[in-house]
Amino acid sequence: MTENQFLKDVEKIYQFLENEKNSINEIIKNLENKEFEKLTIIDDFAKTLGLTLDDNLRFALVTRVVNLRDDSLVQVLKKLAKKEEEIITLQEKAYIFVKEFWEEKHLKLINFINENRLLTPFYRTIFNGVFSVGKVMSTWQSSWTALIINKTNKDLLAKFNGDEKKVFEYLEKEKLFDLGHGGEIADRCYSALVKNKDKYESQAYIKAFKKEVTSVVDALENFADNLIELEDEIYNQKWDYILYIQALIKAFSEDDVNLLVDRWADVDRAWMKITTPIQIGHPLEYYEDHFRKAVALEWDIRLTNPSFAKNENRVNKIKAAFEKIYNSFETNKKYEDIYKFSLKSLDKVQLYIGRPALFFAAGFNGLFSAQVVPNDEIVSKEEGKKIFAFSDEILQSSRAKPFLRLSREIFGQELLTKDREFLFNETEKWHQVYDISTIGHEFGHILWCDNETEAVMNKTGNFKNIEEFKATTGGLISFFCDESNDEKQLEEQVLIDLVKRAVGLIGWMEVDEVQPYYCEGLIHLNALFDTKVLEFEKEVLSIDLSKQKIDELKKWYITTYTNLAKHYLEKKDATQFLNQFAIKEEKYFMPTNPTINSFVKFYFEKYKDIGQELDTIDKKSNYLR
Repeated sequence: MTENQFLKDVEKIYQFLENEKNSINEIIKNLENKEFEKLTIIDDFAKTLGLTLDDNLRFALVTRVVNLRDDSLVQVLKKLAKKEEEIITLQEKAYIFVKEFWEEKHLKLINFINENRLLTPFYRTIFNGVFSVGKVMSTWQSSWTALIINKTNKDLLAKFNGDEKKVFEYLEKEKLFDLGHGGEIADRCYSALVKNKDKYESQAYIKAFKKEVTSVVDALENFADNLIELEDEIYNQKWDYILYIQALIKAFSEDDVNLLVDRWADVDRAWMKITTPIQIGHPLEYYEDHFRKAVALEWDIRLTNPSFAKNENRVNKIKAAFEKIYNSFETNKKYEDIYKFSLKSLDKVQLYIGRPALFFAAGFNGLFSAQVVPNDEIVSKEEGKKIFAFSDEILQSSRAKPFLRLSREIFGQELLTKDREFLFNETEKWHQVYDISTIGHEFGHILWCDNETEAVMNKTGNFKNIEEFKATTGGLISFFCDESNDEKQLEEQVLIDLVKRAVGLIGWMEVDEVQPYYCEGLIHLNALFDTKVLEFEKEVLSIDLSKQKIDELKKWYITTYTNLAKHYLEKKDATQFLNQFAIKEEKYFMPTNPTINSFVKFYFEKYKDIGQELDTIDKKSNYLR
């Protein structure tokens, strides 16, 4: 088989995934058209949960199955006056139902590849191996969530009466964080806290989840054994894959908590050597666990779109804006080192535009629209980073999403009509906006950081809660500071996108694992309200995207981003920056600006009240040409 034939097979798989996604999106269409007799899967889902179906629950269950998010389901359960313990139990039952649904879909893909003898025996074995490991990882997810999120973290909060600062102080004092490179406290953990009498001890995953991790290691060993028998005649990366899987086995098997970060750095090093269109994703991110940043159980295959043409457009615009902001500071050796560190990371980025093909475990609780990894900056300094962007998937999902009454009541029909005309009829321009907002976001993560930035800035646990704003704004700044004007025609849509994102993120207020995005939204709202792009009076949100307001908004972002960059260069605690815009009120961050504060409360009440209601006035048929 030639590489050309191989890529034609990748294309067939890519098309199969698109068709499957369309068929899953039919569930949304059935909901919109009130064809409830076709929603037997949702009837089964409700029965599994022991709940009586109504319109709100039906919407929440469709969202859980198709979009993999459970925030709507949690809101519906709260409306049904379910206690916290009941909600946790039902969330777990929902996870199992969704896992079984998607594993069946994944098996269909595996069968399609095997029966049609697509790719080569080596790459068919990669798909089969990832599927086998994934099934075991998904089983482990249940006990991971039960121990780390629903037991330990809740117990720690209770122990210190909800005072997060005291939780962090306790964890540091008791040496309950993993140690990273050079024996410093790491910015993440590959371990869990286990209670021994009245004290916690940190245990590697292999000890805390012995049965589950042993099964993962067994599956990985089988995977490696099967690959050893075969050759990669297309990309000659056989040993890169095998060494990567062996590094995973070693990392999962390590029981010394202070060697875990090093073991997983070796995984990331081995993984960075793999450059084919078939990319495996392993535990890389750590959003769910707010306190110790225990790394989530990611496991997937990301498939690159064979028709994707690589271009340097976004990274060059990012670099130009980065240089402009950096040159506004006084010269300083410390700043210069961090600047050069970031630049080197930018130069080493591998960009993959594609789709998730298989996903398991944490993936069944939601997929990302893009990702930049690894998070280990020591590895990134040596090897660079990979950026994954799922633009085709996001466009397909965005077009399938139902229109909601909440959107119409908050944004008004005029803005929504503009946005929907663009979404359904400007495919090429939509991808350009995605490039600015989402791929720009991933490049934005790389800026102003070195290998110790996160650990130093996260002493009070809020680094991620400003980092997402820094990332999105990095992409926006590359657009706002751009002197070439080749993207000028996208300005209005970029800002509509920003307004919708900032407001929409309020709905995630009570979802702990996405708190960094909620906080990001609160900071964006300051930009929009300070410049009067948004005004809120008598329970009505007015939106002004006139040229004057847009110019003021650009100035706000450039000034605020420059201040934020300085904050990062100085490695000041993240909470200091966040508290300019939001302060924790009881359990959740709330805006310091009284107008924004009242708007956030208003929106969230609306979201709870009508967030699951479909829009009966506007229809997708109005936009389909």
